[in-house]
Amino acid sequence: MSSTQTRAALDRAGAARALRRAVGALGLLAVLTLLVPVAVLLLAVSLAGFLLWCCLGVFPLFPAATRLVRSAAERARWAAGHWSQVPVPSPYTPRPALERTLHGWFWTGHDYHKNRWFADLSTTVRWLWNDPATWRDALWVLANPLVGGALAAAAPLLAGYGLYGLAQPALTAAGLPAGPGYDLLPAPAGALAAPLGLVLTAAGLALARPALRLYGLWTRALLGPTERSRLARRVEQLTEIRLDATEAQAAELRRIERDLHDGAQARLVAVSLRLGAAVALIDRDPHSAKQVVTDAQENVTQALQELRDLVRGIHPPVLAERGLAEGVRALALDVPLRVEVRAELPGRAEAPVESAVYFAVSEALTNAVKHGGARGATVELSHAAGLLRAEVTDDGHGGADPAKGSGLRGIQRRLAPFDGTLSLSSPPGGPTRLIMELPCVLSSPRTSSS
Repeated sequence: MSSTQTRAALDRAGAARALRRAVGALGLLAVLTLLVPVAVLLLAVSLAGFLLWCCLGVFPLFPAATRLVRSAAERARWAAGHWSQVPVPSPYTPRPALERTLHGWFWTGHDYHKNRWFADLSTTVRWLWNDPATWRDALWVLANPLVGGALAAAAPLLAGYGLYGLAQPALTAAGLPAGPGYDLLPAPAGALAAPLGLVLTAAGLALARPALRLYGLWTRALLGPTERSRLARRVEQLTEIRLDATEAQAAELRRIERDLHDGAQARLVAVSLRLGAAVALIDRDPHSAKQVVTDAQENVTQALQELRDLVRGIHPPVLAERGLAEGVRALALDVPLRVEVRAELPGRAEAPVESAVYFAVSEALTNAVKHGGARGATVELSHAAGLLRAEVTDDGHGGADPAKGSGLRGIQRRLAPFDGTLSLSSPPGGPTRLIMELPCVLSSPRTSSS
């Protein structure tokens, strides 16, 4: 096949992909358009709950209607992220905990109640009322049927009317009158209807993906987190990170103390005892004294090896000397898997970042062996747009879930102090794919002194 034919084939394949994406976007917009009546019904229910509370004092309907709106808003955020590729984080503040006093009363943060159900309802109503996201949801319920409906309906209606125009020649041939709008064309028998319908259909397809993107941006503008909620969530995240870091540091110190006490310290005590016995035997039984000194020397060698292993568990020397890529390659040699390491790192990250990624990759490979039943794995390291990315893929049986195991949560705790993120894809049957990203800046490559 010549280069011209190859280029033409690639162009046709690209055009086919673009057409499929446009048709898919048009279908999603059509679904969003069909949901407009549901949005209007939701608006009616919300207004009814609010008016009943304000006019008749039937306040239990307010939290029920608000939760219904929140559920619909979460669906809209999901659609914006998955359909429009515009992520919209959830902006809601956490619900305050209900506290019980020593005398049996319940403190809502504002007043006391004897009845737990009423105290819980009062806390919920106050939480929903004071959360700014509640009123942003209310604004979305009011405006989305009109603005969001128009954004969603424009492209499908344009394409549908264009398809109707393409059908006009067949309708005219069957003796039927031209459709609305097309009957105003000057040509007899709707001769211009088909070309006009083709243009309108092409315009609808061309506008489908931009309209879907614009719908997602509209959703994020109304339902995205405010600055206040972002700060509150950030404070909550930093508090969790501090607690996790403190617990991890304490656990690491306990591990080091335990390893020293059970390993090197015990061997050094044994060496001291053996050398004392050798001193007592050296004059009357030199042969036995020599054997005791030999055993003490073996204990010292084993103690040194355990100390090296302990230091390697804190910060591997190969990581400090040669960097993350070579450290991961050395790590792969010790894993009972066929591990392929691909690294494209133009420089070195800071030592704490390299250490976090190294041990996160180590934990991921350990999980692949221990829980995934994998036979092979691939580790890819790269850096782009200020993000250090480590991707670990294994051919295990999948089904990994952070909620069911401590290994993945441990990886998340390692990455959290550096604002790192962990993405997991592990369908049943595999493969399992972990993507770890940490914001960092690479320096120029360091060279070892050896």
